[in-house]
Amino acid sequence: MQAIILAAGMGRRLGELTKGNTKCMVPVNGVRLIDRMLTQLSALSLNRVVIVVGYKGKELIEYIGYRYDDKLKIEYIDNPIYDKTNNIYSLALAKEKMAEDDTLLLESDLIFEDSMLHLLINHPDPNLALVAKYETWMDGTMVRIDDDRNILNFVPKKAFRYEDTPLYYKTCNIYKFSQDFSQNEYIPFLEAYSKTMGNNEYYEQVLRVLTMLDHCSLKALPITNEKWYEIDDVQDLDIASAIFSDGSIRWEEYHKRYGGYWRFPKLLDYCYLVNPFFPTKRVKDEIKANFDELLVNYPSGMYVNSLLAGKYFGIRQEYVCVGNGAAELIKIVMEQHVEGKIGVVYPTFDEYPNRLIQEKIVSYIPQRADFRYTIEDLKQFFGDKDVSCILLINPDNPSGNFIPKDDLINFIEWAATRNTKVLVDESFVDFSTGSYRNTLLTNDLLLSHPNLMVMKSISKSYGVPGLRLGIFATADVKLIAKMKKEVPIWNINSFAEFYMQIFGKYENDYKRACEKFIAERERFYEDLKQIDFLHVMPSEANYFLCEVTAKFTATELVHRLLEDMVLISNCSLKKNMKGRNLIRIAVKSKEDNQKLVEILKTY
Repeated sequence: MQAIILAAGMGRRLGELTKGNTKCMVPVNGVRLIDRMLTQLSALSLNRVVIVVGYKGKELIEYIGYRYDDKLKIEYIDNPIYDKTNNIYSLALAKEKMAEDDTLLLESDLIFEDSMLHLLINHPDPNLALVAKYETWMDGTMVRIDDDRNILNFVPKKAFRYEDTPLYYKTCNIYKFSQDFSQNEYIPFLEAYSKTMGNNEYYEQVLRVLTMLDHCSLKALPITNEKWYEIDDVQDLDIASAIFSDGSIRWEEYHKRYGGYWRFPKLLDYCYLVNPFFPTKRVKDEIKANFDELLVNYPSGMYVNSLLAGKYFGIRQEYVCVGNGAAELIKIVMEQHVEGKIGVVYPTFDEYPNRLIQEKIVSYIPQRADFRYTIEDLKQFFGDKDVSCILLINPDNPSGNFIPKDDLINFIEWAATRNTKVLVDESFVDFSTGSYRNTLLTNDLLLSHPNLMVMKSISKSYGVPGLRLGIFATADVKLIAKMKKEVPIWNINSFAEFYMQIFGKYENDYKRACEKFIAERERFYEDLKQIDFLHVMPSEANYFLCEVTAKFTATELVHRLLEDMVLISNCSLKKNMKGRNLIRIAVKSKEDNQKLVEILKTY
């Protein structure tokens, strides 16, 4: 068997990265694509490797040099008109070589696991196209296959239909052709197609014609969990760098993104915190039905959106400011509207203290092993401290500690006697026992407690983080008026505005979703307690803080899970953790939660 690598293209979409080199010279995590591919091929005992070069071909040949001579016999074919042709011409230049042996055909802009080559070579079918189930990142040639892996048709871009994506497979651009197939099927059709259609076409078009015949010997071979990526632009390169990174580098590659994990469909995200049971399909269907209008129209300004938020939570318009996620409002409040020293309970959601200089923070660290604390603990600690405001996350993040509503009101009233404001972030309160009834977002409470400020992320408990919605509420109408002027005139988009408008119709569905969530959290808690190297702390939120007590450090466990494409939060990196091995695990759907438990059991 031989391998043919198509490496003549210019790779214009990679911009500066291919200004002086062809695409396969681009490095991923320090290793050039061509080096990775040739190293993989050198393990297969091939008779030879034929590389079709074009753009910067001389530089590529000089770079490869003689480094692989003890492992591979490498031959080169030059495509001198690479800038006027497509890959059908590059392959046509290699047709005589192709006819001399069984062939692995690969494109040079791929990165993939070794196992994909072994899948292809070890399979008894002589002619195969590796394919992967369609995912949103994929572009290019698609195929549809039947239950016997016959390729029913190749789907060109102009025939692509998004409603048919559940039926599509993407070609991985790695093929196995027998010598007989090349000689008697592919090459004759390649010559005829090129003569008729010209050289500015793609070699897959010939395969498309062949699959229309009654007896085509080419079959598809779907991959399963094998990792691969096609690198066409800088975004592809960035994603491939994350997928094919190792150890601590891999963890950093994922975490530096702060989300966007839909780009990694195989990743199980137990780091970011959302409601797995809301919004319902009907909510999403209504948004989809209005997609066209929402996409092409401007959203409203703060006047309308604060009116909608007030309706959403049942509070006065003048008491509420809407943000592009709670994060936008946290920044404004902490940097511009909280004076003096701030009391902060650690561990906490770092977005708050990160907006302050260290000298302004008065830190309270619960002394109980599970980071539990009560209002009496808070009163005792802050009673002799000079603080102008105390921040409480309730339920707390990441500990899951919860202060009941009556106790919280008691603490707010105690703080008022000391002229101290209390900022309560209740983003997770709807997950607590008693659910939405524990909220402080009522007109009466806000009005009767002028020192109270409430922050709430709509992303988390309402399950819509992509919409970026949050609110800040207080009866201090002067503060609210200032904040409304400090955010951009259109700080939320039309989809977020529309969601707030329609939510009232689905409020009962939301309440049922919260009840369903609480039941699943309890079930998941019992399952996690069976993992012998974890101490799981009780939680009233949608996550569990766990101490890793044996076998691993927290960092080692985080890295091990990421090898299995599971992302969790490494809380040992948080401030004031005193070296404890702490992780945070989100509560997801029953199916996902069971997946994680099964993975942990294998450790």
